[in-house]
Amino acid sequence: MWSSFEMPDERGTALDVLGRAAARGIDVRLICWRPDASTENLKRNAFWGSVEHIQQLERRRSGIRIRWDQAHPGFCQHQKSWLIDAGGKNEIAFVGGINLNPNSMTSPGHTPGTYDECQNHDAYIELVGPSTVDVHHNFVQRWNEASERFSPDGRWGFGSETDLPFPARIPAECGNAFVQIQRTIHSGRYTNGEATPGGCAFDIVSGEQTIFDQYCAAIDAARHSIYIENQAITVLEIVAALQRAVRLGVEVVVLLPTNLDGLSGYTPQQAYFESWASLGAYENFTLAGIASLNDDGQHESVYVHDKLMLVDDQWATVGSCNLHRYSLFGNAELNAAFWCPSTVRALRCELFQEHLAHDTSPLDDRAALRYFRKIAWENRRRCNVGIHEWQGLAFALDPAGAGH
Repeated sequence: MWSSFEMPDERGTALDVLGRAAARGIDVRLICWRPDASTENLKRNAFWGSVEHIQQLERRRSGIRIRWDQAHPGFCQHQKSWLIDAGGKNEIAFVGGINLNPNSMTSPGHTPGTYDECQNHDAYIELVGPSTVDVHHNFVQRWNEASERFSPDGRWGFGSETDLPFPARIPAECGNAFVQIQRTIHSGRYTNGEATPGGCAFDIVSGEQTIFDQYCAAIDAARHSIYIENQAITVLEIVAALQRAVRLGVEVVVLLPTNLDGLSGYTPQQAYFESWASLGAYENFTLAGIASLNDDGQHESVYVHDKLMLVDDQWATVGSCNLHRYSLFGNAELNAAFWCPSTVRALRCELFQEHLAHDTSPLDDRAALRYFRKIAWENRRRCNVGIHEWQGLAFALDPAGAGH
């Protein structure tokens, strides 16, 4: 979160919006990441509790309660979730990858430009029903054991010294989707493995890598199609799983940022590059980016920042987790996976409508991904000869260059 970020429709900064809620008597709590010495260069993108940040809260006489939480050295607290009316019968959760900064949600009068300030493509999922209790449990677990809670500058607000009770009830079922929450949590960060209501105790001291486990299982389970949008795929196990899928004839489309220069620190060993490049030999594999027209009639890349995967028009996951080693093995991450053909299909059609400017609802998932490949390569051909009249936003990329 950028402290200066303006919310849409002239509502003020995020601090203003949350402060007004607190002034109405709402219990507003934030867990914010505080970088350590090895991640200090990322402070510009975090509300980490600097002197200036505290002064902003003091000037507003803010009733917000905040705890700051460091990650395992070298990693970050990367979850992006919201929880509304926690513990109530109308509890709502939002899980996804959107940051509160002008890249993800453009502020009035702000024109993104650099790598650190570019137009992002991003996603959230709204949850109601039993699955929200796990988002609630995650927040309580992290709030109660936030690393800086005993430091003089590690909390803000009257009542921020108080721990929270774990959720005690499961919200009523709502709809027919089966939803499951997964996380990445580094070992040694938290100790209280108390179970969610109706669940089993979990050895959180040893950490959690259920997002990685489920990505691998879902890719290996695919029989027809895999569609991925992610900021980075630099883990060899994920690339190897995609190789197995394309060899079985599964249609695979991967949407990545077109400019990966800022991700050079995430790239792994040479074996990864060779494996990734080999995917380009398969006709049923497509790597793509997206770009939109600027005011000068030229295409500008749209930065893919969302983290989602759709499998067989049956199952999907949306969350904060990138497919690089930081997100899969060290950061604090949160994803929501769901089994619901009608919902997954609707999400696929909405994404493809945006990227291809075409309604793919009459097509099954395999046909839709083949159509994506056709349009992406046609737009690539037009781009190569300087034609800026495209269908939609998607254009094909060379897998051999991914990550370099």
